[in-house]
Amino acid sequence: MSLPFPILTAQEAAELIQHNQTIGFSGFTPAGAAKAIPAALAERAKREHAAGREFKVGVLTGASTGRSLDGALAQAEAISFRTPYQSDATLRKQINTGQVKFVDMHLSLLPQIVRYGFLGPVHWAVVEAADITPGGGIVLSTSVGAANTYLRLADKILIELNAKHPASLLGMHDIFEPADPPARQEIPVYSPSDRIGSPICVVDPKKIAGVVMTDLEDETGAFDESTPVTDQIGQNVSDFLVAEMRAGRIPPQFLPLQSGVGNIANAVLGALGRSKEVPAFEMYTEVLQDSVVPLLESGRCTFASTCALTLSPDMMRNVTSNIGFFKSRILMRPQEISNHPEIVRRLGIVSMNTAIEVDLGGNVNSTHVMGKTMMNGIGGSGDFTRNAYLSIFSCPSTAKGGKISAIVPLASHMDHSEHSVQIVITEQGVADLRGRDPHDRAQLIINNCTHPDYREQLRDYLKLTKEGHEPLSLSLSLAMHRQFLRHGDMRGINWEEYR
Repeated sequence: MSLPFPILTAQEAAELIQHNQTIGFSGFTPAGAAKAIPAALAERAKREHAAGREFKVGVLTGASTGRSLDGALAQAEAISFRTPYQSDATLRKQINTGQVKFVDMHLSLLPQIVRYGFLGPVHWAVVEAADITPGGGIVLSTSVGAANTYLRLADKILIELNAKHPASLLGMHDIFEPADPPARQEIPVYSPSDRIGSPICVVDPKKIAGVVMTDLEDETGAFDESTPVTDQIGQNVSDFLVAEMRAGRIPPQFLPLQSGVGNIANAVLGALGRSKEVPAFEMYTEVLQDSVVPLLESGRCTFASTCALTLSPDMMRNVTSNIGFFKSRILMRPQEISNHPEIVRRLGIVSMNTAIEVDLGGNVNSTHVMGKTMMNGIGGSGDFTRNAYLSIFSCPSTAKGGKISAIVPLASHMDHSEHSVQIVITEQGVADLRGRDPHDRAQLIINNCTHPDYREQLRDYLKLTKEGHEPLSLSLSLAMHRQFLRHGDMRGINWEEYR
């Protein structure tokens, strides 16, 4: 097919972008992320810096990306600010040293914030596509993220047309962008499989400054093998949900699931898939990992609505080689819709996310180590947690070989408050916090979720905090963190030392 747009090299496309401009990139995880143009832009930044000239750009994406985007631009010191989420080690270091300004935000809010202009103008949209029409129709590749909003708002557009992703992906996307208040109406998604938008993004073809032809796989890394700890967490989640069904608090047909990213999420889905008591279920989530594909093939998962196909190259080839089967079972939506609070509440979603630490009140830190060092960001966990029918947070009870307890008197940073967190699960067990006052919650979390090495230590803390509605001592609440910073181990604390 002949296209009426300039066909550029990645280097030629990168030359069009200027210092201090803001770019909206496609990508939600490495799935569907632009690859060739940001890598070329990083090389250009290195040349500009070598010549003594400043060159940095603002980077907007859907969520995290791959090594050719966040990785390459960070290594070239070419990022001035970044939002809304990242997972690159170099970029993380630059954020924590103040070299890059990072705005952490709920993923569902990002497109609206961009539309309102809170982040300034979007000069460029750089997106990966599986197909383009001469009239400006764009079939996105393996994610939607916020690409549809960037395409509509950007002054100019650059497209990476990736041969690795076939044009037959047409029909797997559902592009819908709500109107802004006060004209906004309800979002008519009443089941995970409901389609409400268009299979393509349509832009003014005059905005397309060029097309770069690529043949690049998504830079999705493999997850670690499961461990006895992650397997036990997965089994604990599965057993809890089965018990909720038996008690009549989950209907016999089950409820849609949202699952976060990573090894624990894979273990949870694996346990649910194996359970003979869990019926075939649907997913309304933001990311599909490799573990979901066999569940779809076996019929254990009947439909999956997502924002991204975060699949290994081999698993993605499995999907594209049987595209007809998967197009009837997978739908990719913008993050504004996949994570929308209205839909999460309406569908009665069971949300399952991971924590860095949980405190005795039930507050969760999912972003910062020792209260100040950013890991990745809040991502979509808050979108789901605050609105889910059941909100579950899980994590191993310890880290660093037992030197850090994930259960602490007070979270050193709070992303999800006790008002939103209902269930806490570690490999030790389950704490159901629903209907419990703060002191009851604290006892449940210690008894059911805390590692044995830390139970008596935390019980001693509770004895010192009997008065007040919350089991809180301002002088002692961060003593376990201080103990680790002083001695490299949270164990063996002398509470009197920290009074």
